[in-house]
Amino acid sequence: MTGEKTMNRWWVVAGALVIQVSLGAVYIWSVFQTPLKSVYQDWSETQVTLPAQIVLAAFALAVILAGRIQDRVGPRIVATAGGIILGAGLILAKFTELFPSGTALVWLIATFSILGGVGIGAGYVCPIATCVKWFPDKRGLITGLAVAGFGAGAFFFAPLAKALISGGAYELLGAKLFTLPQIGIFNTFLILGIIFLVCVVAGAQLLRNPPPGYVPAGWVPPQAKTPAAAASKTECSPMDMVRTPAFWLLWVTYFIACSGGLQIIMKASPIWQSFSLGSMTPPISAVDFGLTATAAAMAVSIIAIFNSAGRIAWGVISDKIGRKVTLVVIFVLCGVALLILDWLHAYPFYLAMVSLIGLCFGGFLALYPALTADYFGTKHIGVNYGVMFTAYGAGGIAGPYLAASLMRVVDKVTYEVTDAAGTIAEKFFTVGDYRLAFVAAGIACLVAAGLVTLIRPPARGK
Repeated sequence: MTGEKTMNRWWVVAGALVIQVSLGAVYIWSVFQTPLKSVYQDWSETQVTLPAQIVLAAFALAVILAGRIQDRVGPRIVATAGGIILGAGLILAKFTELFPSGTALVWLIATFSILGGVGIGAGYVCPIATCVKWFPDKRGLITGLAVAGFGAGAFFFAPLAKALISGGAYELLGAKLFTLPQIGIFNTFLILGIIFLVCVVAGAQLLRNPPPGYVPAGWVPPQAKTPAAAASKTECSPMDMVRTPAFWLLWVTYFIACSGGLQIIMKASPIWQSFSLGSMTPPISAVDFGLTATAAAMAVSIIAIFNSAGRIAWGVISDKIGRKVTLVVIFVLCGVALLILDWLHAYPFYLAMVSLIGLCFGGFLALYPALTADYFGTKHIGVNYGVMFTAYGAGGIAGPYLAASLMRVVDKVTYEVTDAAGTIAEKFFTVGDYRLAFVAAGIACLVAAGLVTLIRPPARGK
């Protein structure tokens, strides 16, 4: 009996979580936005949003290539390479500070967005594809767990980035755990790059595929009594998959889900700062601005908790009531939350709605890989889900762009900041009105709920 046959499959889950927590720090971009605009004050809202859009697009495209490679050479090598590339991208992003405004944006995109996105994509697909193969008996739960860490990453790293950029306490849910020095935004990229490199490479060493024909002890594969069970017996190549109506309905609804969710997740900090600072009388003191920034970073962390919890909870629910029914419920909840978000400028209500959106977004990220395996099989799951995941990349471009381009500038308020030497300087914050973007995304989610009901599994043998 080989080591592969006797390996405890939960070790693979442990490795997956270590990797995904680090990769999930991609969701903390909104914490960087205001500090970057304070350094490069000529950057527009769309310019400062561009690195977030491109990192998500590079991430999604890399999943296709990495999925195909890991299907051939195994997950450990590909995930290890992903950790090295991601770490290198953020470490090199530190040198953005050496360039003038226009060149700095290009350098930041090349390092943080393109290299970082490729590294994230290579690391991300391996835990999902591997865990699906080890857990055919708990597919909804395990895909939820496999991506839960990705959602949780921002919970730990958003307050870390905020504390390193401006100095002060590292806070989790309002609890001040320890104090960090002010090192600025560019050195923060360096520190995070080192952390991610070490963690992803370490987690990758626990990934390996099960032996051929692996079946969990005591589990009997289901007979084709339901559409999902019948679909699970279909093994589609990528080319066969993209010829089916099921794929395109899944892709379009996934795109809508990601556009709405990432619009909020990648802009959560500046949205709250607009809500809060827009009601204050300028000049806003360094203390008041600091409290607003801390609350904004906390919102990013809270969203991360619900994002992560949603991946597990909705995955379990979908195993019980079916994935299509679960998707309809999630789309309706997300759509309603987006439609009423602009009326909720009090922090507790804002936090409640963005947390609900995060919960729904986590469900989307758990259900679509499970649906891909249900409908198109696991033989080509790495590359198949990579193709499906292009919807995430497209949504990652569209969602933040929608928020930035439809944002109407309401005011420009002055605020005070204190640097490491204790000197107070005045900066400007652009207060935005995001309601048009919220409404567009909310309506799209309700439309997607209807489209989900039209999805049918592909015919056997297709």
